[in-house]
Amino acid sequence: MVQGLSVPDWTGVGASVLLVVLAALIAYRQHLHLTRELLIASVRAGVQLIAVGAILLVVFRHTGLPGALVWVVLMIIIAGQVAGRRGAGLPHSIRSATIGVAFGSVITLGALMLLHVISTQARVVVPVGGMIVSGSMQATGVALRRLREDAREARPAIEARLSLGLSAREAFLPYRRSALRTALAPVIDATKVVGLISLPGAMTGLILAGVEPLTAIRYQIVVMYMLLAAAALGALAAARVAERYLFDSAQRLVVLPV
Repeated sequence: MVQGLSVPDWTGVGASVLLVVLAALIAYRQHLHLTRELLIASVRAGVQLIAVGAILLVVFRHTGLPGALVWVVLMIIIAGQVAGRRGAGLPHSIRSATIGVAFGSVITLGALMLLHVISTQARVVVPVGGMIVSGSMQATGVALRRLREDAREARPAIEARLSLGLSAREAFLPYRRSALRTALAPVIDATKVVGLISLPGAMTGLILAGVEPLTAIRYQIVVMYMLLAAAALGALAAARVAERYLFDSAQRLVVLPV
């Protein structure tokens, strides 16, 4: 029990493994060829979470805000790797993704802290920073993937626009806008229906912890708004950086690997 909240003990965690077994059984019986991957992912998730929990315990107790910010930087680096792989094939995709995630995360988290919207305690900065980095990572990855697809499929149209005298930026502008629209659509849709279709994680966690619903709602509003900002800033920055690498010094569209 934590302040009136019933938290599963390790026996309960062990019992929840039955749900993984059920999912694995379905994958096996339906010949999805995902059983091994599903089991590995489940074990990996458990090990990662236990390790992260132990590290965060040290961060919260001994390092304070500096340690929390270092943790956020590590999350940004990892998120850049993940988002960059979605844009594999683009020149310097990981660099573009990392810059995008960092841009969206630092500005959004920094604004929340400077405006005193959130506390600067480590136990607040780390989870809020994690949500921001995750939101920026998802939008950045989608934007880079769409840029890669458009750069390949629309190559004749882009080169035609270049031959008409448009600059590289002007020739590629419709495709950058398309990538940003695609990247922002999921977070915009989620914002439209928040509370109607599902109760988001932050709000659910606060309600489970015994916080009054109206108080939890205030926090969730901040979360949704910060995710919108992080996604927009991250996707825009990544798209602009990736766009620079798509053209050479003579403003010619580079050839992407198939």
